[in-house]
Amino acid sequence: MPKKSLRKLMLDRRRALSVADQRRNSRLIQEKLIFRAEYVAAHVVALYSPIHNEVEMEGVVDHALSSGKTVLLPAVSKDGGLLFRELTKTSCMHEGKYGILEPCVSNRVYDPAEADIIVVPGIAFDMKGHRIGYGKGYYDKTLHHLEGQGRIIAVCYDFQLVDVIAGEPHDVKIDLVITEKRIVSASGTV
Repeated sequence: MPKKSLRKLMLDRRRALSVADQRRNSRLIQEKLIFRAEYVAAHVVALYSPIHNEVEMEGVVDHALSSGKTVLLPAVSKDGGLLFRELTKTSCMHEGKYGILEPCVSNRVYDPAEADIIVVPGIAFDMKGHRIGYGKGYYDKTLHHLEGQGRIIAVCYDFQLVDVIAGEPHDVKIDLVITEKRIVSASGTV
């Protein structure tokens, strides 16, 4: 299925999720993430602010902050790139580009390579670690040099995981995909 068609199908399915299903599945996914060895060992975790019925991250953010981890959230910079700003318990948040909440510009910026894990959203994923996002390429451009290091983790609802997506050379590959029902590694092991 072409990317554009798959993107529309998955966005429609995500929008159709009931509030109860979205919250329940988000909770299950967050719990799986919190118990993963990669997360437990991490000192610096990059998460995201959910939009359009994406998997919620509030439980992971709260857990990470209360565990003494440094939490980063993405922000779109003035030059159109993606950067990661620190989120603290006292951080101010504001609506950034596309209406996505991000830490204020006064918060410290980290290089993505400083994050032990980077949790990314998306619209569809496959069993080999290919991802379809919203089509702007922010994560692709920013994280490409970190591929294959075991740090890029996607979270999504199980229906967003498909057998095959036609990946392109510029697409960043995901190391691990966590859904409410399963965990899939691009390397074939979990």
